[in-house]
Amino acid sequence: MSSIADIKIPDSKLAVEAAELLREHADDLLWNHSNRVFLFAALKGNLNRVKYDSELLYISSLFHDLGLTAAFRSKDKRFEVDGANAARDFLRSHGVPEESIRLVWDAVALHTTIGVVEYKETEVALMNFGVSYDVVGKNFDLISPEARRQVVEAFPRYQFKENILNAFLEGFKDKPETTYGTINADICEMLLPGYQRPNFCHHVLHSKWNN
Repeated sequence: MSSIADIKIPDSKLAVEAAELLREHADDLLWNHSNRVFLFAALKGNLNRVKYDSELLYISSLFHDLGLTAAFRSKDKRFEVDGANAARDFLRSHGVPEESIRLVWDAVALHTTIGVVEYKETEVALMNFGVSYDVVGKNFDLISPEARRQVVEAFPRYQFKENILNAFLEGFKDKPETTYGTINADICEMLLPGYQRPNFCHHVLHSKWNN
């Protein structure tokens, strides 16, 4: 399965080891999702005829939700940062140039930062497209039904809509404060009993400043 929907899956030593790391620590849900993210991102890049580093895009996609897993989950950081830090450690251990490491770190750390990430470097913006496409179907008709079919056939969704929300919650239910100001607060509000979303206006009006 080296090519899907005319997208070649990177098979360098670095890419293979990154895939093995995800396979070891993530379940089928995150494995399939992460691979679909790469494929949809690459399809978008090809449609736009933009140059991108396929290996870095692939590794970013593989690591983007790794911070949800028990092995890479911190007690006090956003899961996106946990995944980005894991990617940085992995790439540094393989002697990857710092500029490439920064690119991957940004792609992973910013992948849920809507309104900012799409204006970053090509690989960063493409991965965000892949995430948004797979999770919420943003710009759904941009990719052809046949390409979608091939991607989902290779990496099935398996009731993804319901299961991914629970996977997200599992990743930060013990540190819901890290979701403040992010779309992940929506998940806590919906699925975490007793959770009350912090309100920015409240923080402003009840700060220690006199006026």
